[in-house]
Amino acid sequence: MRYLAALAALVLPLAPAFAAEGDGAATEPKPAGLIADGVPAVPVELTAATRPYMEYRGAAFVGWNPADRSMLIATRFGNTAQLHRVARPMGAREQLTFEAEPVAHGGWSPSGGDMMLVEKDVGGSEFYQIYAMKDGRLQLLTDGKSRNSLDAWSKDGSFVAFTSTRRNGRDNDIYVMNPRDPASARLAAQVDSNGWAVAGFAPDKSWALAARSASVEKTDLFRLDLASGKMTPIGDHKQKIAFEGATFAPDGTIWATSDAGSDVLRLGTLDPKTGAFTPRGPAETWDVEAFDISPDGRFIAYAINEAGVSRLRVLDVASGAARTIEALPAGVIGHLEIAPWGAIGLGFTSARSAADAYSVDPETLAVTRWTQSETGGLDAARNIEPELVTIKSFDGTGMSGFLYRPDPAKFPGKRPLIMHVHGGPESQWRPEFLGSTNYIVNELGVAYFYPNVRGSTGYGKRFVGLDNGPFKREDSVRDMGMFLDALAKDPGLDATRFGLTGRSYGGYMCYAAATHFADKLRANLCVVAISNFVTFLENTQEYRRDLRRVEYGDERDPVQRKKLMEISPLTRVADIGKPLFVVTGANDPRVPASEAEQVVAAVRANGGTAWHLVATNEGHQWGKKENVDYTFWASLLFWKQYLLN
Repeated sequence: MRYLAALAALVLPLAPAFAAEGDGAATEPKPAGLIADGVPAVPVELTAATRPYMEYRGAAFVGWNPADRSMLIATRFGNTAQLHRVARPMGAREQLTFEAEPVAHGGWSPSGGDMMLVEKDVGGSEFYQIYAMKDGRLQLLTDGKSRNSLDAWSKDGSFVAFTSTRRNGRDNDIYVMNPRDPASARLAAQVDSNGWAVAGFAPDKSWALAARSASVEKTDLFRLDLASGKMTPIGDHKQKIAFEGATFAPDGTIWATSDAGSDVLRLGTLDPKTGAFTPRGPAETWDVEAFDISPDGRFIAYAINEAGVSRLRVLDVASGAARTIEALPAGVIGHLEIAPWGAIGLGFTSARSAADAYSVDPETLAVTRWTQSETGGLDAARNIEPELVTIKSFDGTGMSGFLYRPDPAKFPGKRPLIMHVHGGPESQWRPEFLGSTNYIVNELGVAYFYPNVRGSTGYGKRFVGLDNGPFKREDSVRDMGMFLDALAKDPGLDATRFGLTGRSYGGYMCYAAATHFADKLRANLCVVAISNFVTFLENTQEYRRDLRRVEYGDERDPVQRKKLMEISPLTRVADIGKPLFVVTGANDPRVPASEAEQVVAAVRANGGTAWHLVATNEGHQWGKKENVDYTFWASLLFWKQYLLN
């Protein structure tokens, strides 16, 4: 989601430094971790013009400290996001971690807050390790080599559950550990697949609720006996049912969100003996995207995703009645957690507000702001609010997207447009803060459009499954074409100046658009992108390969392999006739850098234009501001040369 990814550019300015090249014009020094192949040097005039837009920051709500009632947030004051403590609403941000790599995930022990655990990787590799944070230093608790994920604390804070690939590098085995004694870590359950996590511990700590995510549409739940390691299935695993956010109430009741018997995720309770899911509270017509239970079990705070906009409600468990918090504007809620004393903590962002942390009083529903992140001295209230664009696609399927349109008084006439396709593909564009992209809209007068094609989340399980497998994959590509055609008819847009960009799966869509819609687009900027589904599936990290096969297809099956090759952009690379900018992370465990290398080589061999920017110290999600900034400046050069000129 963009909410956490946006932290990649939230820091104070770096010290300016200048270099001269060629005719003596001053240029911005390229960060040491970047390799710019065919990318022009960035003039300092450009960095100076954009500087205020680069210096926004955000604060992601991470959790509460039960010991002193402070709030834990993730924000950046240097080159990477780190964890900070905020003692009171609008109080000073006290930095707690001081690492060269990003540290944005962690939390205090739930009982007493006597220790903090965090996750951290190196160079964007996503081989996360778990650490205890003490006196500004991180103490390694895991093996330092495998991929680990911190899942759940016991309610009394005596132990944690985590998954790790340490046994064979592939399967997400489940471990439990007293984090105060790393030697206590023991294998609780050996599994033969990935996608596993522990949702929570029963109040008596005799068993844990384990979940295996087979896809965004299917989650299998198990009762894990912590003494014997026995896994007992909960419910009928032959059914395609999704469960998210399952957790225990103080009385042992399991609450979860599920699409059982529904097209959307509903809030309800789960019977661990029968697997029956019972919806609770008001009937919602949109996904319940997040929830938390109060420590006394009296109420539940939950957020619904209403066409991309979050609505926060407080449910009284006894009566089943829910009240809506009206004081929050249209925007997107991030992490949601109720403090031991009842305050509802949440992260929130909107088009006119960078990510910040808030609390809500569950009795009065009053909203209190805890942080107010800087926006480079710019008035964020002047940013453009997006408009919702709806269309019918080629098969009559309805879909929508968010259009940020430049101020017509400042930029009269038809405006150029950049379409940005999200990754995932199980994701969703929502009306969030655009960060540095606001410069493109506010200062260059370029419209920005974020479509939610089929396969996006937030519109029900039928919609999210419409692109599954190789034989449906290009239906989502056709959706892009339908959006382009609809936008071309907009009297405020210049159809002769359309460009397209995307990241990860959106990068595949970017390549696909370059081959299918070359007549409709001037240029394409594709980031950490899949160029060949077969080589992607063969080379992505083993711990995630089976999950991707469920979404895209199985390259081991001859019929599917043939279709995967047919729809791969690399197969049709000769059709890419417009300039291409390719961006990749050398340490990417999801989409290997070879996916970029092969398409750049092919485009250039055909005589085409291909800029290539590689970060040697980044992976799939870039976390270093100097790299993010320079990439943005290089992208502006690309758009100015090939879209605006």
